[in-house]
Amino acid sequence: METNERKKIILSGMQPSGALTIGNYLGALKNWAALMDDYDALYMVADMHSITVRQDPTVLRRRILETYALFLASGIDPVRSAVFVQSQVPEHAVLSWILNCNTYLGELSRMTQYKDKSAKHADNLNAGLFTYPVLMASDILLYQADLVPVGADQKQHVEITRDIATRFNNAYGQTFTVPEPYIPKVGAKIMSLAEPEKKMSKSDANPNATILITDTADVITRKIKRAVTDCCTGVPCLEDCCPGVVNLMSIYAAFTSKTLIEAQSEFTGKSYGVLKQAAADATVAALSPLQAEYSRLMADKAYLAECMREGAKQASLRASRTLRKVYHKVGFDCIK
Repeated sequence: METNERKKIILSGMQPSGALTIGNYLGALKNWAALMDDYDALYMVADMHSITVRQDPTVLRRRILETYALFLASGIDPVRSAVFVQSQVPEHAVLSWILNCNTYLGELSRMTQYKDKSAKHADNLNAGLFTYPVLMASDILLYQADLVPVGADQKQHVEITRDIATRFNNAYGQTFTVPEPYIPKVGAKIMSLAEPEKKMSKSDANPNATILITDTADVITRKIKRAVTDCCTGVPCLEDCCPGVVNLMSIYAAFTSKTLIEAQSEFTGKSYGVLKQAAADATVAALSPLQAEYSRLMADKAYLAECMREGAKQASLRASRTLRKVYHKVGFDCIK
């Protein structure tokens, strides 16, 4: 029996503030393509968020393009979803100002990432660093998103978005969908190769700590062979493994579609060298098709530009509907 029930709207974004890592791929990009089957999905390169930390404009332009190309190379279809660059849809900035006027200083001062970033960038404590959760709320509310995929470190942003939406709705009448956090199926949490107690980060200053999606086979193999593994002479049982060994088994398991328990049984009692070679081989094999598609896309800048324009057009059509409603609610539409 056919149903006309609409698909729920889901919005995801990623900053182009650094080259994307296998952590970004396994934790997000790999799953985004699958979400298109069940949801009305929108995907954005969140370049406006990236400038809370000062960026080199030339490098930022390149990274925006590279990040967008990696979205498509990972299987996201620009025909089935709106795939766009945030700064190319000016409604984000406009709504952000209106929501700034409906957000409290105390809420923003409690945001964990503001505290973390302000400690790291004490020489550039700009207002954007303080108010970026409002821009994030605008990203979500513009598209009336029902669901927002989040990890544990991002849940606070959905909570403040819900608070802002509820406050606006109470003050002006029903305007925004109040979003829910979407907790994806448990995937691999990829940690730093150098400090396996920390999450792998695209902004890590140590190049040997991260594996980039675009790293060559030789570079991937070299980085994995240098990965920290220091608990004993061979791979012990899982419950006795040090974080570095668990991380390598997680990488191997994620790229071979095995469970961590299956990886454990495969490598228990074997040398670190065996585990590291297997993890490197699995990573190289899984990334090779993606890298080939990425290279093809980067060689066709005209196609990427057309996809960006069409994605921005689709996003703007949807965002403008919400913004018109907001303008009416707050009294900005004085000329009919």
